[in-house]
Order: sequence, then structure tokens, then C-alpha cells
Amino acid sequence: MRKASIGFYLISMVCAIAVPMLTFVALLLVQLQSNERAALEVRTEREAQSLATGVGRVLQEMSTILRVLATAPELEAGNLEDFHNRAQDALRSGSLYVLLVDADGQQLLNTRVPYGTPLGKTSDPDSLKAALTSRAITASGVFFGKTSNRRVFDVVLPLPEDLRRVGAALIITRNADELNALTTTKGLPPGWDAAILDAAGRVVASSNGPGGAHEKLLDGQLPPKFVAASGVAYGPDDDSDGIVGYARAFAWPWTAVVWGPAAAAQASIVATWQLLILGGLILVTFAVAAAVFLARRLRSSVRRIAGMAERVGRGEVVAPIDSHIREVDMVARALSTASFDRSQAEDRIHLVLRELAHRTKNLLAVIQAMIHQAARGSGVSAEFQRGMNERIAALGRSIDLLTAKQWSGAPIARVVETHVSTFLGSREQLETRGDNFLLKPDAVQNLGLVLHELATNAVKYGALSAPRGRIVVAWQVSLASDGEPGLRISWQESGGPAVAPPAAKGFGSKIVEGHAAASFNGRVTVDYRDGGLLWVLEAPLSGFVNDPRALAEAG
Repeated sequence: MRKASIGFYLISMVCAIAVPMLTFVALLLVQLQSNERAALEVRTEREAQSLATGVGRVLQEMSTILRVLATAPELEAGNLEDFHNRAQDALRSGSLYVLLVDADGQQLLNTRVPYGTPLGKTSDPDSLKAALTSRAITASGVFFGKTSNRRVFDVVLPLPEDLRRVGAALIITRNADELNALTTTKGLPPGWDAAILDAAGRVVASSNGPGGAHEKLLDGQLPPKFVAASGVAYGPDDDSDGIVGYARAFAWPWTAVVWGPAAAAQASIVATWQLLILGGLILVTFAVAAAVFLARRLRSSVRRIAGMAERVGRGEVVAPIDSHIREVDMVARALSTASFDRSQAEDRIHLVLRELAHRTKNLLAVIQAMIHQAARGSGVSAEFQRGMNERIAALGRSIDLLTAKQWSGAPIARVVETHVSTFLGSREQLETRGDNFLLKPDAVQNLGLVLHELATNAVKYGALSAPRGRIVVAWQVSLASDGEPGLRISWQESGGPAVAPPAAKGFGSKIVEGHAAASFNGRVTVDYRDGGLLWVLEAPLSGFVNDPRALAEAG
């Protein structure tokens, strides 16, 4: 499992807290933006409906004036000059003008000019024809008036049968730019516009005035999308950023349009988004910086605690550290107390082990004295007594090795050197080969006894009986055929006299062969070569160490 630092976990904790919070707020803002857009669409449609109501009111007022004028007695009497003057006087305060035309569109009078002024045909014969055909009052589209030299629109009222002798229809006309006041953008978001379209989709009036890019947009692309009495459409190619609200004037073929970019109306949401992003970045940066700062403080304290623990592991007495974290100080005090208690306990253990070793060696001395005393009365040879004394001394050396390590074992190289060096004429006579590792206590004693007997035989008959004799002790960990780890220990003599198998095997031979094989559950091979004795022990590694698998893997 991959390990991570305290800083990683603190920063991860910050992100685990901050990211869901920011995500939740972002989702709320997205929902709010969606709700704002829906509200904006409703507002746009209502603004268009309000504008359409105003347009319908204007057209209705114009039609009402026509109906009133159609009942004038001067018109019924055919007195066109008096009718002209009456209509002109009635409309003087306004911006409306009345025309009387025949069925061919020839103007009979026009209040825009004095009576008797030569007049031509109406500039919008299509609206006249539509009104005469339907026999209903009709609103024209916007067109350029020849008499006014301006963009105008008409409302046409066909005259009844009894007045056709006078004319075919009454027309009331008005300058189109006078409707610009209806298309005010007051109350609309910045950058938004309003316009009035005639039945053909041409711009009658707009908040931007006549002309401009908006006329191309409204004239060509959007009107086909106005399929209901009112509603919301979108910009070219269904661009969702442009919202268009439309509404038809009641009982009239004109359409009111309000449009603009959604971004302008949702500027507050955009600003909120920007604040969220900026604030989130600042928050996360600050939180990560705080986490890094705290991680450094924690890491410093933990490393000091780890240093204390390492020193305690080495058996040192440590003083508590002073950190900025209360819990760390508690651990430091506990480690300091534990180090002191451990030191005292180890002192007591060392005292007990030294006392045990002393008493064990005293016991071995008593055994030596008993053997010596018994041998004196039984005629046992001095050589036998000396051999027994040396073997007991070898046991004492093994006890000394174990006592130095609190009876936990002893390094194999140290065991070899301790038991063989006693018999060496010089240090160069011994060579050891192999990785050093800790033998368990019973292996120390058994191997020490075997090494003592091999060294004793080498002094008497082998390499150590000659000044240039050498001994090589080698060991190697390997895997047996069954997959279990094993240990091979060899004793190779050289530079000494020729050796031969003994005629009779004594106690020493039983130790180096039978006792070695039985103690380690292994196999012993002894080869009496011309160049010197070769002794080999092959046994399971479990007979030498407590954790053979770990030692085999490490090797």
C-alpha cells in the first residue's frame, strides 16, 4: 500500500470539504440561472404584450376617428371642402391626417395639404384594395408617402353604399416615427430593443429608429417564428443567447417585438458566477496554504517524536520535546517515561543475566571440581580431565556470548571467532565466509560445542598443529528441494599434516558427527582429504534462527 504524507491528507481533507461545497453552490447558481432565464422569458413576453396593447390602442383610436368622420353631414352632403376644413380643424392638434379616395385610389382630398391642391393616387393601393374587397376597416403596412415624403401607415375605412357617390373610402394616415415613443426601452435590461412590425413583418417603428442591422434581422429571420398570438422565440439559428418576445395587437395584424441578449439581462448572475469562481479560488488557495502550514508543523512534531522513538528503540533515555500540539506533547512525555522505565528494566535484566551467568559458571566450576575429584580416585587419565575441562569452558564461553545479548542469541561470526580463536597461533589462521546473522540461544550452545571439538581435533591432528595451517569456516543460506530454507556450514582445513580417519571414534567424533546432526536435524559429512579435513553440516535453517523464511528472503 502506497504511503502518503500528512500534508497530502490535510490538502485532501480541504478539497473534500471545499469541492463539494463549491459544487453545491455552483449547482444552486445553475438552477438560479435557469430560473432567471425562465423569468426573463416571461418578462420579455409580457413586455411585448404591453407594447402590442399600446399599438392596438393607437390603431383603434384611428379607426374610431374614421367612423366618426364618416358620419359627418358635410361628407353626406358631398361638400368636400367643408368636410376637409372640418376634418383639418378636428385633427389640427394631433399628428393625424385624413384622405378621401375613390375606388382607383385617386385622392379627392388630403388634410395634410390645403383643399384644392392637386393630388395623385394613394401610395398604398394594396391596402385600399384589401379594405374595399373585405368591406372591413384595415390597417396598412408601413410605406413611403408621396405627399408627406415620410414613412407612414394608414387605417382604411370603406364607405357605405350611400356615400360611394362621394368616394370609396376614408383613410387616416400617420407618420410611422411617431410610434417610436411606444417602443421605449425604459424598464428593459441594458442593450435590449423593441419594435413594431406590420402584417408583412416590416419595421414600422423601433427603439433604434428606422434602418440598422435590426431591420434585417426582424424583416427576414424572426417573423416566421411568430406562430402564436404571443410567445418567445430565439435569435438566428436558434441562438439561445438572444431572446425575442412577441405579441400580436388584438384585432390587428401588427406585431410588437421585444428582444435582446440574455447575458445583459443576467448580468447579476454572471457577476455572481465570477465572484463564486474568484472567491472559491481564494478560499481553496487559502485553505491549501493553511493545510501546508499545519502539515509542516505536524510533520516537524511527528519527526521529532519518531526520533525519540528511534532513540528509545536503541535503549537511550530521552527527554520529552516541547511542541505546539498538546497530543504530541503527551506522546513525547509517554515516550520519555517509557525510555526511563525501559532503561531501569534493562538494568535489572542485565543484573539478573549477569547473576545467572555468574551462577551458571560457578555451577560449571563445581561440576569441573566434581569431575576432577572423581577422576583422582578412579584412575581417569589427565587427558580426559583436560578434555572435559575444556568442553565445560566452551559451554562457559557460549553462556558469555548469550549473556552479552540478553540471551536473545549471538551472531554466527562471533560464535565462530569466540570458540576457534582460543586455539589459534595467529589471527591469520582463521577465515570466515558468509553473511552474519543472529543464532538462537540453543543453536549458539550446540554449534559452539561442535566448533570446540573441531578446533581441538585441528590442534591435535590437523591444520592447527602446524604453524602455517589455516582453517576456513563458511556458511550459506539456500533453498532445499522441498522449498524450505536451509543452512550449509563447512569447516575446511589446509596447510597441516596429512589426515586419516581415526581407528576408533571417541567422544569428540560423536560430538562433531552425531550430536551436530541430531541437534540441528541435519546431515553431517566428514571427508579426510590429503590437503586437510573437510567437515560439512547441512540442516534446516529453522534449527538455527527463529524466523528462517524472513532470513532466506533477505538473503
